[in-house]
Order: sequence, then structure tokens, then C-alpha cells
Amino acid sequence: MRRVLLRLLIVGSLLLAATGSPAAQEPDGTVKITRRSVAEGVGLSWGDGVLTYNGRDYLFTFQARGLLRNVDTEIAATELSGQVFNLSKAENFNGNYQKVEAATSDSTGGSRATIKNQNGVIVILVSTVEGRKFNLGPDGMDIEIKK
Repeated sequence: MRRVLLRLLIVGSLLLAATGSPAAQEPDGTVKITRRSVAEGVGLSWGDGVLTYNGRDYLFTFQARGLLRNVDTEIAATELSGQVFNLSKAENFNGNYQKVEAATSDSTGGSRATIKNQNGVIVILVSTVEGRKFNLGPDGMDIEIKK
């Protein structure tokens, strides 16, 4: 019985190591997002960003509800950065992103969250402004690469 349990434990560990979490993998690309608010009280945000993938920059736009809440309303823009995983072609970056891991605070007082779109692309976002927090609402974030 112990041998069976030991074998299951070893096989499970190997499978976990082989699939790994996105944080343990090498990212396929990076993103930088500049956010401008339309209505702070409602939480509607829009802005622009840059996806860097395969040595090329792709400009994109986004719109989101609830991206930044409980922030200083006098700040007109903020920035988020992140790593992109499971991206096999730039077009797959387009879509609606939903939270797969809730936003958490980091050591600088900013926020960090993991989001995923319908194409399986995963983005780990981090606030680049100290103390700036963000929280993606239930409608998610729509991203579209500019043509």
C-alpha cells in the first residue's frame, strides 16, 4: 500500500512540474497598459497598451468596468504591466479577459491579478504605481489589437 501511495505521489509531482503554473513558465510576451478613466464612480476605464510579442510591438485598446476602484480621483492615468502566457499568435491576444485569480496586494501596496481570455491567453498584471490598486469587475476587460 505504501509503494502505491509513493508512486502516486511521485507521478502527481512529475505531472505538476511538467504542466506548471504560468508564473513558473517563461512568458511569451509582455504588456504595458495605460489607463484613463471615463467615470471613476461607475468604474468604467479605457485606455491603450502595448503587447510585446516575438520581438514586435502590437498596440491595443481596452475597455473595462471596475478596473480601478478606491483610487485617487485626481490621478488621470495609471499604468499596469504584465507577463503574457499561452500566446501562440498575436491575434489570440484579442478578446474578453476574466479574472482567474483574484487581485492581491503586493509588497509596494499595489495590486496583482491573473486574467484569461477565451483563447486561453493568460496575463498576470501588476500595478506599476506604488499604492495603486485595481480590481477587474464581472464584465471583464475587452482587448483589441489596433490594425
